[in-house]
Amino acid sequence: MQSQFLIIGSAIVVALVVVIVLLHFIRKAETKHYKKLLKNLEIQRNQVESTPVLLELSKVEPIIKNDKMEEKYNQWRDKFNKIKEERLSLIDDMLIDLDVYVEKRDYKSFGYRAAKTEIEIYKVRESAEHLLEEIKDITLSEEKYRNIVIKLKTKYRKLNKDFNEHRELYGFMQESVEMQLENIEKRFLDFEKVMEVNDYSEVVHICKALDNMIEHMEVLIKELPDVLLMIQTVIPNRMKEVESTYKEMIDKGYVLDYLNIEYNLDESNKNLERILEKVKMINLEGCMFDLKTILEYYDSLFIDFEKERLSRKVYEETVVDFKKKLDKTNVVVEDVFNQLDDIKSMYDLEDNDLDIIVEVNKVLVVINDDYKKMIQKEETKSCPYSMLNEEVENLSNRLIDMENEFDKALKSLGNMYDDELRAREQLEEIQVFLKNCKDNMRKFKLPIITDNYFVQLEEANEAILEVIKELEKKPIVIKTLNTRVDTARDLVLKLYNTTNDMIKTAKLAEIAIVYANRYRSTYDEIASSLDDAEELFYKGNYKNSLDTVIKSVSNIDEDIHRKLTLLYEKKFEI
Repeated sequence: MQSQFLIIGSAIVVALVVVIVLLHFIRKAETKHYKKLLKNLEIQRNQVESTPVLLELSKVEPIIKNDKMEEKYNQWRDKFNKIKEERLSLIDDMLIDLDVYVEKRDYKSFGYRAAKTEIEIYKVRESAEHLLEEIKDITLSEEKYRNIVIKLKTKYRKLNKDFNEHRELYGFMQESVEMQLENIEKRFLDFEKVMEVNDYSEVVHICKALDNMIEHMEVLIKELPDVLLMIQTVIPNRMKEVESTYKEMIDKGYVLDYLNIEYNLDESNKNLERILEKVKMINLEGCMFDLKTILEYYDSLFIDFEKERLSRKVYEETVVDFKKKLDKTNVVVEDVFNQLDDIKSMYDLEDNDLDIIVEVNKVLVVINDDYKKMIQKEETKSCPYSMLNEEVENLSNRLIDMENEFDKALKSLGNMYDDELRAREQLEEIQVFLKNCKDNMRKFKLPIITDNYFVQLEEANEAILEVIKELEKKPIVIKTLNTRVDTARDLVLKLYNTTNDMIKTAKLAEIAIVYANRYRSTYDEIASSLDDAEELFYKGNYKNSLDTVIKSVSNIDEDIHRKLTLLYEKKFEI
């Protein structure tokens, strides 16, 4: 038991030692980390102090030739002294405080203070770098602005050369352009003067002015000839063409008031004068855009003129065809409309069939009125041909729609008339069929005619009479008539089939009896069956008679049915 306590105690001691060692290393690592952060802040602070502001200031001293430059030099020196003596000193104090926090292991306070210190270093670095850039703007000014002016002079020489090589293109604006070029040359002289006294603040303004003047001159040299050409030649010529074409088309009867050409010609002249005044003031801003807009407008007028010419040609062709079609439609519709009472008395029409015809007539009246109005517009020259063409197209479409509706109504009436004709034709066919049935029955002179024949004959006759009655009615109810015709046809066809079946069966039975007589003397059973078959035959039971013969003979002659069929076909030439 004592040994176990010793082992446990030893283990606890070892564990405590391990924990203590680990804590020691952790604290050591933390201290090292925060010291590293502090070291980085010190490096950043020293980088700010090492900003080469003093070196650049030393370069400024030899070029101080005026009070402005001396004043700037003093301001820059004072700013840098303030950075070193006040702001960097403040940062030094903050770094000392951070070192104390590390020694005390007050890492929470260290983190907050370190962030503030880093922000302060950033601000001081920005101030120092900005100050350095200001000083470099002066120390590098001569080389910098000399290079700028060299490039500007190169552009200027090219512009001057382009102008002198094409002076005639600038017309009355030659002197104004020369004055602008002279002003640029004066600014180059001003540049040399201020460079001699190292007045770099003024140099900046001169360079900017030169850049703007040359940029403006580039636009002027490039666009002015085209602008003058547009103002003095292209647009005036195009306006004359438009005016000439406009008058010519007016004389030929075209209506062009909607284009407002006279007003727009007057406005265009005013706009050209306004643009010319801007040009004289060496202001080309928006001039080319305005001129192109005017030119595009007059170009579009020629498209409108051509549209009117084409519209007139199409209209004059279309209106003739439309008039012929309208006159023809008027005659047809009027004829049908005038016969409505007769049509009503002939057929039992539905209300909607008549309504369609009445409505079609109303639509046609409106189309005729609109057509007259359109012709009146043409005669009074109150409407352009493009609009007249649209109107006649619209009228054509309306007339087509009306004709479609009218065709539906006519088709309904036509179907009734066709049904009546077809009923009369079918009545004749049915009567011929009925006559054939009677003729066939009389022709073959059967000993007995069964009752079902006479029943079907009576039904067929009655059905035919019903058809005749319907055809004699006024108005004719087509639906009822068609039903009567279908019924009569079905009954006559039924009678026809009954007649043919009865005659065929009777003839086959007769042929079978005659054929089987050859076996009568030899076979008593056949003789007895033939007696029965004959008795059935004369009673009108032709099918049973035929079946009796075939049944009795088939025991001797298995091919009896085929032979009887061949004999029937041969005898009656079927």
